[in-house]
Amino acid sequence: MGWTAPINSKLTDPVNSPLGRPATTDEIAWMGSLLNIGAIFGPFLGGFAASKIGRKWGLMSSAIPLFIAWIMVAVASNMPILYAARIIWGIAVGMLFTISPMYCAEIATDDSRGALGSFLQAFITLGFLLVYGIGPFISYHVVAYVGLVFVAVFAVAFFFMPESPTYYLLKDDREGAAECLGVIRGRSRNGVEAELNLIASDVAASMERTATIGDVFRGSNFKAFYISCTLVFFQQFSGINAVLFYMTDIFKASGTSLNPDIATIIIGAVQVVSSFITPLVVDRLGRRILMLISSCGTAIGAGLLGMFFLLDHNDSPVVESISFLPVLSLVLFIVTYCWGLGPLPWAIISELFPIEVKAVASPIATALCWILSFLVTYFFPSISNSIGMHVGFFIFGVCCVGSFFFSLLVLPETKGKSFQEIQIMLGGGQKPEKA
Repeated sequence: MGWTAPINSKLTDPVNSPLGRPATTDEIAWMGSLLNIGAIFGPFLGGFAASKIGRKWGLMSSAIPLFIAWIMVAVASNMPILYAARIIWGIAVGMLFTISPMYCAEIATDDSRGALGSFLQAFITLGFLLVYGIGPFISYHVVAYVGLVFVAVFAVAFFFMPESPTYYLLKDDREGAAECLGVIRGRSRNGVEAELNLIASDVAASMERTATIGDVFRGSNFKAFYISCTLVFFQQFSGINAVLFYMTDIFKASGTSLNPDIATIIIGAVQVVSSFITPLVVDRLGRRILMLISSCGTAIGAGLLGMFFLLDHNDSPVVESISFLPVLSLVLFIVTYCWGLGPLPWAIISELFPIEVKAVASPIATALCWILSFLVTYFFPSISNSIGMHVGFFIFGVCCVGSFFFSLLVLPETKGKSFQEIQIMLGGGQKPEKA
């Protein structure tokens, strides 16, 4: 996902481009956007794999498109190969964003589910920092080899991880569920029996209700669905991808003498530190309070960026005296985004849906996320060039304000609640009806 940041300059290099010629601005823009296209379809493949071959093997199977795409990147000599690689990467990313939250939610205890769900965003930022840190200083091909090594390490290491107990119970294999739950909890069969009974009762209730796409739009399922879709809308329309896309321009606008590569590494480090705070506090403070803080911080950050670029657009003399503002706003925006809007939609989506609906609804919400991501990534530069960058940031700021009020008035607090308690809460205090 972060590969383009250090690679774009290598592809546009007139002397050392692996393509034998410098890539055009339009080609770079398309290459950045095409991962989103693949990621629109990946969730449906991931949801199918999770229900048919299991959460573990669904995640393992995502290594196949990752391997293929890294090899294509390593041998690419023209842009169509890179376009294809980006789409294939996107399919893998879509699979991972669907199955990983599902797997984490199903192996977690009620009081650690938020933390485990938040690790998805935290480790994404760690991957960003890795590629930001090594990309500018090693060759194009070595970056691809490093990517291949990481996929290989994942495939080997995850082979030894247990399956989700929920999947075994869905397949009516109680012994398999007991065995893997014992491995996950580090306890004997007797030690996990009580928890196994609770999971089994949830699964048994879910199996009495077969889910179709139509079921997603009924009752408490629809409430979970529109909450999930609204969360991913605010996540993408907070403008995070636009902010990261324009990071170099923002640093240049601030008048700082800092090398853009070094500035990117610093921002990457800020993202990592911020993202690893959320797993530590999400199960103490709760989801709603972190979403409120995050929405407020990103609204202020986007608003300040919009104000700065509006003044700059109008050639205001004030700009020189507030050249520190873009960097300050950028750090505020990214730090607060990483506290809530970044990680929590994925953690919350994995909690809201009943087991039988999750495999149908989660891919739709994840695909929506990537459609929105494509729209923001592709159209923001056009809006900025035609009517000014400030307009985009003001739109993002308004969306962040909307996220604040949505979190305050609509978002349910799921901290420490079991899946059954969450379903009762979504149903307005009523237990879910049996089909």
